[in-house]
Amino acid sequence: MSSELYNDIMNVREEVKMLLGSKCMTITELAKKMTELSGKKYSQSLISHKIANESLRYTEMKLICKILGYRIYIDFDEIRLGR
Repeated sequence: MSSELYNDIMNVREEVKMLLGSKCMTITELAKKMTELSGKKYSQSLISHKIANESLRYTEMKLICKILGYRIYIDFDEIRLGR
């Protein structure tokens, strides 16, 4: 799958669902680990709501990736940057 097609098809909800599935983890387990690591209260319903509404903060997505053993990489589009 090309990266352009991937970006058009995938959204936050599908991304998180795919990442959780790859580690056989539920949203409830994720919420518990997020609470432990961040000191903020996360529940299954809060995480589900944020995922459904695509309202996860970048820091929350970074935390999710950390818990699941992934990293976020940003690749700048050189064409848009005039290179």
